[in-house]
Amino acid sequence: MKIALCQINSTVGDIESNAKKILDFHHRAVSQFGADLTIFPECALPGYPAEDLLLRKNFIQKNMDCLKELAFQIKDSFAIVGFINKDKNGLYNSAALLGSSKILELYSKQALPNYGVFDEKRYFEPGQKTKIFKILNIPMGISICEDIWVKHQPNICVKQSKLGAKILINISSSPFFAGKFKLRLNLLKKRVKESKCPLIYVNLVGGQDELIFDGRSTAIDHRGNLIALAKSFEEDIKIVQVESSKKSNLSFIKVEKNKEELILEVEEIYKALVLGTKDYVEKNHFKSVLIGLSGGIDSALTAVIAKEALGKEKVIGVTMPSRYSSNETLDDAKKIAENLNIKFMRIPIENLFKTYLETLTPHFKELKPDITEENLQSRIRGTILMALSNKFGSLVLTTGNKSEISVGYCTLYGDTAGGFAVLKDVPKTLVYKLAEFINKKEGKEIIPATTIKRAPTAELKPNQKDQDSLPPYDLLDQMIQYYVEEDQGYKELLKKGFESGIVSRVIKLIDSNEYKRRQSPPGIKITPKSFGKDRRMPITNGFSQF
Repeated sequence: MKIALCQINSTVGDIESNAKKILDFHHRAVSQFGADLTIFPECALPGYPAEDLLLRKNFIQKNMDCLKELAFQIKDSFAIVGFINKDKNGLYNSAALLGSSKILELYSKQALPNYGVFDEKRYFEPGQKTKIFKILNIPMGISICEDIWVKHQPNICVKQSKLGAKILINISSSPFFAGKFKLRLNLLKKRVKESKCPLIYVNLVGGQDELIFDGRSTAIDHRGNLIALAKSFEEDIKIVQVESSKKSNLSFIKVEKNKEELILEVEEIYKALVLGTKDYVEKNHFKSVLIGLSGGIDSALTAVIAKEALGKEKVIGVTMPSRYSSNETLDDAKKIAENLNIKFMRIPIENLFKTYLETLTPHFKELKPDITEENLQSRIRGTILMALSNKFGSLVLTTGNKSEISVGYCTLYGDTAGGFAVLKDVPKTLVYKLAEFINKKEGKEIIPATTIKRAPTAELKPNQKDQDSLPPYDLLDQMIQYYVEEDQGYKELLKKGFESGIVSRVIKLIDSNEYKRRQSPPGIKITPKSFGKDRRMPITNGFSQF
């Protein structure tokens, strides 16, 4: 038997297009590779996660109608497709076995994740039956994503093996974060060892709002060897060959040639950021993107990612110098635009800034200049970018990183003004690693060396440096990881050797700036816990760590 792992990029809600893609991939796998069975990801038909679209009856009905149409067109082979099923008891996250122009079998997900970015208990009822599908006389155990992650013993893989399954199949929509692939692969190998069955894992690929699905669909033989691996962050079809082994009475999967090598963490993060930007812009039908180019490393990195994702014709860089902008940062803003060969606009803000100051001076008399005047410049720039966005139908990409956003080192309605935050979950120390990776990958200075080496500055007052207001980024990023991503508190951070005053200051900054983060644009998740769906803190919050 030949089995095709069909790793596709579905669009949430575009059910008809998703159905067409499923059928196209199925026909390609059958006609080009001789596949007997094609396997598609979890919720491949409606897209994942569909969130409150699942509360709309016509959405559910559309997905079920399209499944029936798909089934009718799959005649001389078989397909397993993720969809949403409905009965008198509610909705189910389900898999359908299609063949002979019929829906032959159904399986519904039993373990519903309800943590982090997952909210499945809000919508679905848990399936109750552990089932075996027989395809070309080979019994197969079907499960869906979380079913194989739960620690209950015996787990679903062992149960299916005991029911006679010779091959295990898991369809998934497993969101990416750095290091997730290794974690996932170790889990799959563990399930194979426990069940003594080969396992096929088919994962979604693509961007959906904050989430990235990395693909990397996998086949593991009954000895625990990785023998097929689909591409990372791209659609792909992988074929595995199944034969009977008389000695073990188990099926095994032949070694697949041309496996993609495992990629370095910084490279997979870069690929995730590119895919997330591309899918957000294109699936939401924006014509182009606008980026405020300051001459700093964050805006430079954002521009590189945008150009890689969309092409140079769809990226516009805008520099908006003020009285505090240095010649060096102005030169670097122009240089990054030239290096990327993107459209570049220069719009000085000095006259607008003067007008604001003159207008407000009667009301600010006897008050010293402070952060108010600094933020005015950022808000002027945000207004200009949004005006260009309205006029040209372009999406504004904000450039703030996770370190700044964590502690509120950003201006509400200023540098946070925009539609998508590419670096929202990227710590500042990782920004530098990504910049260095890009230059190394290209073999030349795409991001100018002066941009990388210069001390970070917002340039909103004379001789300003980020470290005038913040701890060094390498120290800050460690504290953010422990406090935000690992939920460790004040006492735990002290035990790790951080100085008491710095810890209390950073925690207070993170806690007091939730209101800003709640109003900022969505951004790409690349860490185990990002701001937004992953971390849901109340804005009004009287709890103290101290």
